[in-house]
Amino acid sequence: ARLPAVAAVVTVAAVGSAAWVWSPRPQTDERVRIAVVQPGVVAGPASADRRFDREERLTRELAGRDVDLIVWGESSVGFDLGARPDLARRLAALSRETGAELLVNVDARRSDRPGIFKSSVLVGPEGLTGDRYDKMRLVPFGEYIPARSLLGWATSVGKAAGEDRMRGTRQVVMDAGGGLRIGPMVCFETAFPDMSRALAEGGADVLLAQSSTSTFQQSWAPAQHASIAALRAAETGRPMVHATLTGVSAVYGPDGGRTGPWLGRDTSAAHVYDVPLAHGTTPYVRFGDWVPQAALLAVAAWCAAEVLRVRRRSRSPRAPHARTAHGSPTRPGR
Repeated sequence: ARLPAVAAVVTVAAVGSAAWVWSPRPQTDERVRIAVVQPGVVAGPASADRRFDREERLTRELAGRDVDLIVWGESSVGFDLGARPDLARRLAALSRETGAELLVNVDARRSDRPGIFKSSVLVGPEGLTGDRYDKMRLVPFGEYIPARSLLGWATSVGKAAGEDRMRGTRQVVMDAGGGLRIGPMVCFETAFPDMSRALAEGGADVLLAQSSTSTFQQSWAPAQHASIAALRAAETGRPMVHATLTGVSAVYGPDGGRTGPWLGRDTSAAHVYDVPLAHGTTPYVRFGDWVPQAALLAVAAWCAAEVLRVRRRSRSPRAPHARTAHGSPTRPGR
C-alpha cells in the first residue's frame, strides 16, 4: 500500500529535477563591476567610529577602477545618517571620488522614527538617494526576544538583544545608477528563498546580502552562510553578492557558480568583482515552491487513502470460525 505513495513522491521529485535541468535558463549578456568592502575585525572602544574610518580608507582605494557599485557589510555604519550629516557627507564624497554609488548598512536608532532599525541605505554623489530597505526578518534573540516578558532573562546569560529592533514592512528594489537595479537583503534573510524570488520578480538585476557573522567567526558559520548565496543565485537566475564585515564575503553568477575569490575570515580588503548579468525567468521564479508542495500533497493523498482503507477493513464482516462435526468451533492447536 505504501508503494504508490513512494512512487508519487519519487515521480514529483524526478519531474522537478527534469524541469530544472532542461528548462531554459536566463541568458548572460553583460557584466557590471561591483566592489565589496570588508573591514575585518574591529574591536574595543569606539569600534563603530574606527570601523567607519577603515571602510572609508579601503573604499578610497577603489578610485579609478571603473566600479559600478560599492557594497559595505551589515552594521557597517553604527550611526543614523539623518542625525550624523557629517558621515553622510563623507559617504557622498566617497561616491564622487570612486564614481560609484555606495550601499551601506545602518544599525542605529532612527532620528525620524522610534526604535532601532537595520537598514540598507544607498548613497550617491549628492548624498542619500532616499532608497532604503529596513530589515524585515529579524534573528530571534540576536535582534529581538520572542515573548520578552517571559524570556527576557536571556539577556543576562548571553548576547541577546537588550532592546528589540524594529521590522521593515516591504522589500525594495533600488536603482543604483546606470540602469542597474539591485535587491538588498540583510543577514539571514538569504535563508528564505521567497525573499530572493520576490526581488527577482520585482526586476532586480543583482541580489545583495549584507551580513555580519563575527559572533561565529572561528566556526563553520561564515563559509556556510556565504554558500547560501550560491543557491539563491541558481534559483533565481540572478547573480548574488554576499558582503560581510569580517568574512566570508563571496560573489556568485546567475548559475550559482563562484565569481572571483572568497574574502576569507579576518581579511581586511576591498575587492572588485566582474559580475555577469542575466535576463529571463527561471522555473522557480515563475512557479515557486511547487515541487515540495506537490510532494506534500502526494503524501497527504496517501495518508487519506490509508485512513479510508483501514476504515473499510474495520467495517467489513469477519468470516465465521470453521466448526467440527459436534458443532464446536475449532481452536488453534487442537
